[in-house]
Amino acid sequence: MRYIIYKVLLSLIHITIIDVIDILIVAYLLYKLYQLIKGTAAMKIFFAIAIIYLVWLLVKALKMELLESIMGQVIGIGVIALIVLFQQEVRQLLLMIGDKYFKRGAILGKVKLLNDFSHEAVESIVQASVEMAETKTGALMVITREVSLQTIIQTGEKLNADVNTQLIKAIFYKNAPLHDGAMIIEKNRIVAAKCILPVSQNPNLPNEYGLRHRSGLGVSEITDALVVIVSEQSGSISVAQNGKIHKVSDGEHLKKTIIAYLRKKSDSKKEHKAEKEGD
Repeated sequence: MRYIIYKVLLSLIHITIIDVIDILIVAYLLYKLYQLIKGTAAMKIFFAIAIIYLVWLLVKALKMELLESIMGQVIGIGVIALIVLFQQEVRQLLLMIGDKYFKRGAILGKVKLLNDFSHEAVESIVQASVEMAETKTGALMVITREVSLQTIIQTGEKLNADVNTQLIKAIFYKNAPLHDGAMIIEKNRIVAAKCILPVSQNPNLPNEYGLRHRSGLGVSEITDALVVIVSEQSGSISVAQNGKIHKVSDGEHLKKTIIAYLRKKSDSKKEHKAEKEGD
């Protein structure tokens, strides 16, 4: 008897693995949409549409054909209305999915960086550098690798803040109290600003290189740090490392250079290749 009841229930329910996957995907998409519109005016509209859709499903199940036909037409047009009403949320959702699953780093596996450095921090440094270059805001950022810069950190103001594009720009803003001197970025944190760096005595530097470039080169001569320099005069971006300095062509070039510098030692072959790309 139990077996017969069990077979009857199975025939009525008839849930396949495809149904389970379908439910999980819809639940995931609804959850992500909820996260995007939570706390906004779109939340009420979303619940109103959800209620109308549930009523339509009920009408369809009860086979109320006339009402089903009318509501079906309304819901069909409602899809277009949804895209218009939630265009910002839909755009954010698509960008989020793209960033998570289709970026080169996400597909191939992002390289591990030293000192718990994140790719988001690298992006922040690059974005800040590009934006400051556009406004010709002078900047001097020292990214550490293994050699401690504690003595240099002590010459400035300690911050211990997350690496953030807006914070970097605010610190180097021309009238800001911390804009003079260097920013030290260590272990994925902005540890200090307004730091004093040793000045390079290299006599072969171009005349266009002022104190900011000479200081960046100077610290790269005595440590393994990488220094990002934004020129206040020309708006160009330069990188100093191992006692050498060169300009980068754009943000992508700068990003490759920083990532090559921060690669773990186990990736030495890849690092060498990336450094060539960076140059």
